[in-house]
Amino acid sequence: MEARKSFAVIALAGVCALGGCAGSGRGTAAPDVLHDDAVTVGSFDFPESVLLGEIYGRALQAKGIDVHMASGVGPRELVEPALAAGLVEFVPEYAGTAVEFLGRGDRHPSDDLAATRAALAGVLDRSPVVPLASAPAQDANAVVVTRDVADRYHLRSISDLARSAPQLTFGGPPGCPERPFCLGGLSTTYGLHFQRFMPLDVGGPLTRAALAGGHIDAALLFTTDPAIGRDGLVMLTDDRRLQPVENVTPVVRREVVQRWGHRFTATVDAVSARLTTPTLRALNAAVAEGQPAGRVASRWLREEGLA
Repeated sequence: MEARKSFAVIALAGVCALGGCAGSGRGTAAPDVLHDDAVTVGSFDFPESVLLGEIYGRALQAKGIDVHMASGVGPRELVEPALAAGLVEFVPEYAGTAVEFLGRGDRHPSDDLAATRAALAGVLDRSPVVPLASAPAQDANAVVVTRDVADRYHLRSISDLARSAPQLTFGGPPGCPERPFCLGGLSTTYGLHFQRFMPLDVGGPLTRAALAGGHIDAALLFTTDPAIGRDGLVMLTDDRRLQPVENVTPVVRREVVQRWGHRFTATVDAVSARLTTPTLRALNAAVAEGQPAGRVASRWLREEGLA
C-alpha cells in the first residue's frame, strides 16, 4: 500500500472548506483521485482515526484493491469537504458526530444507533457519499478529571461540575468551544461555564500531560483512550446524555462502491464486524506505546484472518 500524506489533498480540502466547493453535495471532482486505479483512504488528525484508516486500507489491499493513504488530513472541517469533493474516497467516520456535522442543524443524532444511522442515510441521500455498516466499536467524547480533582470537588457525573466549573480550567481540541458535543454542548445541556479554556490537541498526549501536570482540571478525551484506565483518570458520567452513539461507520464515494462492488463492501463490513470497543481501546494502547499504526493494523488483521 502506498502510504502518503498528500499535501495537495490537504491544501485542496482547505480550499473547499473555505470556498464551499462541496456545498451542493456533488462537489468538484479530482480526476487524479476519482479516476485512478486506487481507493484513497483519508483520516482525521488524531491517532485513532489514522489507525482506523490503516486497518481498513490494509484490509482492502489484502483483497487486491490498490490503496493510497491520506493520513491525518485534519479536522472534520477539512476531511468531509475533501470527501464530498472527491479528494479522498473513503473515511472511517463516527456516526453521531457525522450526522451533527453534515446535518447542519436539520438532522440530529441520538443515543439509538438505528435512528442515528437513519439520520446519516438521510443526510447523505443526495450526496456522492454512502455509509457502510457500522462497527460495534464506539468512541465518544468523555469529560475526564484526575482522581484528586474528582475527590476534591466530589465529582461523579458531568452535572456535578456545575458547582465547581467557574473555578476550573478545561482543556480540549482548539475547536472545542464551538463544538456541540464539546464546550458548546456542555454549556447548553449542562449549563457549565469554566473559568478558562486551554486549547490543546484532539484527545492526545498534550491533553493527557496537561491533566497529569495540573495545568488543566478537566479535559475532553475519548472513551477508547487507554490512559483513562491506565492512569487512574475518572470519566464523569454523561447523566444528561449529551453524547450520541459514535459507532465507527465507514463512509465512501458511491463510484468506489459501484466500481469494486461486493468485494469492496464485504471486505469493509467484515472489518467493521470485528471492531469492538475493547478491541479498539487495546489497539489504541499499542499505538500509544509507540508502535506504528500500520504495524498494529497489520498484526490485528492477520490475527482476525482478515489479511
